[in-house]
Amino acid sequence: MKVALVRHYKVNKGLPENHRLSTDELVAWFQEYDESDITYGETDLNNIEWKRCFSSDMPRAHKTAKHIYKQEITLLPELREIPMPIIPVKFKLPFILWALLFRMSGLINKQARTDMAETKRKVAAVLDCAISESEDDLLIVSHGGIMKFMRKELIKRGFKGPRFDIAVNGKLYLFEKQENETY
Repeated sequence: MKVALVRHYKVNKGLPENHRLSTDELVAWFQEYDESDITYGETDLNNIEWKRCFSSDMPRAHKTAKHIYKQEITLLPELREIPMPIIPVKFKLPFILWALLFRMSGLINKQARTDMAETKRKVAAVLDCAISESEDDLLIVSHGGIMKFMRKELIKRGFKGPRFDIAVNGKLYLFEKQENETY
């Protein structure tokens, strides 16, 4: 069985022009990012005839999935990006500092830890269902953060595949499991 992970194509919304943002400005920027269109690209599907495709129901992932997979796509809210934990502050922070706070949020923010644990549970449930339901090769289009969790879950289940820190937009990451292996 093969499972491929693809991160959505690049979002057209660039980084904030004003590099110092208040909490409200950051929330507004993320909302615009979520609603922004994508720059379509090409994805090498490794000459594999994918039998199933799951996608996050967020527009950037769904549009990417429709572009690379011409059959029925199962949209799953469980594959949405991890919510950005917004830490209310009374002053503006540089965008890079917001990004670092997000990366460290699991250490400093109880809600972020809860969100990450819930995301891991959802990813595990999606993979459990997908793998037990069918041995057909599966294409999953989602988001960078979710893909890290999916990779770990696939490895736990005996799949072999590439390492990545930040998934490249539109690149296919192939994970394979030999037929005689079980998890």
